[in-house]
Amino acid sequence: MSKRVLITGITGMVGSHLLDYLLDHTDWTVFGMLRWRSPLANLSGRMDEINEGTRIKLLYADLRDAMSVDKAVELADPDFVFHLAAQSYPKTSFDAPLDTYDTNILGTERLLGALRKYAPDAVIHVCASSEVFGRVNEDKLPIDEECSFHPASPYAISKVGTDLVGRFYAEAYGMKIMTTRMFTHTGPRRGDVFAESSFAKQIAMVEHGLIPPVVKTGNLNSLRTWADVRDAVRAYYMLVTSNPIAGAYYNIGGTHVCTIRDMLNTLLSFSTVKDIKVVEDPGRMRPIDADLQVPDSSKFSEHTGWVPEIDFETTMKDLYKYWLDQLKRGEKYLTR
Repeated sequence: MSKRVLITGITGMVGSHLLDYLLDHTDWTVFGMLRWRSPLANLSGRMDEINEGTRIKLLYADLRDAMSVDKAVELADPDFVFHLAAQSYPKTSFDAPLDTYDTNILGTERLLGALRKYAPDAVIHVCASSEVFGRVNEDKLPIDEECSFHPASPYAISKVGTDLVGRFYAEAYGMKIMTTRMFTHTGPRRGDVFAESSFAKQIAMVEHGLIPPVVKTGNLNSLRTWADVRDAVRAYYMLVTSNPIAGAYYNIGGTHVCTIRDMLNTLLSFSTVKDIKVVEDPGRMRPIDADLQVPDSSKFSEHTGWVPEIDFETTMKDLYKYWLDQLKRGEKYLTR
């Protein structure tokens, strides 16, 4: 019998790639939770299947509305759950901390409360973030699961709450919940509020002659470890299908470590315009930054056998091509 899976935040970059992976590699029926105003652009390649309604069913709900979450969970009646929905932009969280806390912490509480009522035996993945570790001393690198939390934004604080709520439900109620702290992951469909996608979009706009040859940046010295979103969703599938351990928590990340500046230089190398100027924009700076993000993913890899397969240059090239294609089609012109 085909399994039923609920993906919260299905219209996001990760949710849409996870949908692709599950449709291509399983026979599961996918219930995707989204807000009524969520743009469907990331699902455009699956619209025929969505309209058919056989294997993809969309459920409208908002993590800030307990009644809508209850109804969505009851309708989905899932065997597996991937809780990806969140207010996911660290910089935005400085301007809207209460909305971030409500969506990410209380929203997780509302979802897990509904699952406890309607699907207590489901295998559940709660997606926290590597941002929970925040400001990490160099002597603690690479970051393992027991590294102390030192969140550096309201978003990161909210993901500490998400992490702890998930583990609490596993321990208090015996639910099969696993929590992940995924380090930087990107690729096609990445929102343009994130550094690498903003850079790729700006360079693509320069390539198309839509803006002057200038790329605006924030902090270029922050160190990141990069993974491809397609490797990330494969990791999430392996998490829930590889002898899941209730209450377990894992760091997951790629293997390519470089600064934001090095990442930008990689993107610039793809452009035919060779005199693009890089300008620091104070408006893109965070008040405090998590500047050393290097993971130890050995616990997860030893449990599941997962290793990243897509190299950094391919990820960046695919992200750049994505924006070239979007602009060619006349979509998503907003400059960031």
